Amino acid sequence: MSNISVLQKKISYLLKIIVFVSAVVGTILSYLGSQDSFMGGSRVFMFFTTQSNIAMAIISLIGLCYMIRVRAVGQVWQVVKFVGTVAITLTGVVFCFVLAPTLGEDAWNIQNVLTHVVVPVFSVVDFFVVSTAFDIKKKSVFYVIIPPILYAIYAGIGYANNWQFVEGYNYPYFFLNWGSKAGAFGFTNELPFMGTAWWILALFIFLIEEITTNSREKNTKIFEVAIQEGSWYSSEKQTELLNKLAEDLHFNRKDFFTRTDF
Repeated sequence: MSNISVLQKKISYLLKIIVFVSAVVGTILSYLGSQDSFMGGSRVFMFFTTQSNIAMAIISLIGLCYMIRVRAVGQVWQVVKFVGTVAITLTGVVFCFVLAPTLGEDAWNIQNVLTHVVVPVFSVVDFFVVSTAFDIKKKSVFYVIIPPILYAIYAGIGYANNWQFVEGYNYPYFFLNWGSKAGAFGFTNELPFMGTAWWILALFIFLIEEITTNSREKNTKIFEVAIQEGSWYSSEKQTELLNKLAEDLHFNRKDFFTRTDF
């Protein structure tokens, strides 16, 4: 990464090392845990948490190599880091606000803190530190839904084939239990409160809403600058802003002047 400052590099070095070490140590501690505990033993690799932690450890290690070699990263790598960061963020949010309240004090052991709090937080911070060097295309952000979709399919196959994620449980998380009282589309006054299909739908709505909201805010900001402050810019600068807006909205400059559905 040759297009970030020396300070950004130093901060990112430290953050990537913390992410890598925390993910590796947290995964090892989980692996050494009891087979009968939540995300313990060899079955730990069946969980989205572990898979996303391993992904971020690899991404951080490769990112370090890029920085040491002072190499610019390509579009594909930018998308991979973005998707990995969103996946690990999802891991942290779901654990802290959905799973941890159901696990009580047992939720906050060292391996859970490392894999569900430390790795997600430092991964997000690192992404924002180096994001000034990124130019992720708008259409690429929808790749973030691929990991959760694949995991939902994986967990569904596991449920159907009676894979044991924890001894006696053929599902990884309570909201992916197709055999609960809520079933697929039902509701109940106890865990999981609503059917698995609703949980999955809520997850995707959350992800898509975050994506579209960020895109709308970006387009609105560009539009306001172009219109409200346009008189302060040269004609060349105004043209640049309008073309940027047109690019983000996926139509050309000629279409911009003829559209009325803003």
